[in-house]
Amino acid sequence: MERPAWAPTEVDLDRPSPARIYDYMLGGSHNFACDRELANQLVSVAPEIIPTAHANRAFLRRATRFLVNAGIRQFLDIGSGIPTVGNVHEIAQSAAPDASVVYVDTDPIAVAHSAAILHGVDRAGVIRGDLRQPEEILENETVRGLIDFSRPVALLLVAVLHFVPDEEEPQRAVATLRDALPSSSYLVLSQSSPPEKISDEGHAVMDRYARTASRIGMRTREEIAVFFGDWPLVEPGLVPYHKWRPDPGEEDDDPRLLPGFVGVARKP
Repeated sequence: MERPAWAPTEVDLDRPSPARIYDYMLGGSHNFACDRELANQLVSVAPEIIPTAHANRAFLRRATRFLVNAGIRQFLDIGSGIPTVGNVHEIAQSAAPDASVVYVDTDPIAVAHSAAILHGVDRAGVIRGDLRQPEEILENETVRGLIDFSRPVALLLVAVLHFVPDEEEPQRAVATLRDALPSSSYLVLSQSSPPEKISDEGHAVMDRYARTASRIGMRTREEIAVFFGDWPLVEPGLVPYHKWRPDPGEEDDDPRLLPGFVGVARKP
């Protein structure tokens, strides 16, 4: 296919990317035919994926607004994907122009797209980093240039932990990040849970999706709660996507959604 003008030269147009698949599901424009093909296969076996993606993104928007209202001006978004539809820096900076945002993703495709999107945007940056190597993220020059770790920080881990299975020690990584943050910081987290049932065709498509990134590790509500450590959750606690502080007029129940939980916690 012809390379779009916005696509960096290092991006492979024929290899699906989880970040671009997610962008397509959200109605974004930074995706290719290969991404749309795999996304449509996923939707054919699990149509709940589309409303779940939108519910997850809506939670991110609500949580970002909550954090700005709570006085947070620094955001570290790990596993950010492509910051297009409902992104953190636009939401935060529209309410607080002095807000700083650093996006972190392990996928070079997502990082290249993000760098192009953020060109010329003040107080926002992107780095290539891996949640499983938190020390490298914390020591990164761009992160240190935009984030002052002596002041409260919002750590965003939205729709990323299901890409890190337990044998890759996600609990250790998240604990390292929590420990690096000062008092009054926040952790925002969303994580998929195991569906009650999935067809053989569904397993085949999900296996193909998993090969675009890493293995997929679903977790129960109890297993997700461990990531918050001893940080108390703000109301309403660890709940399904749509039940976390819905905006006026929004439904607080949607039977179409895949299982998953979201929460926001504050460091004492």
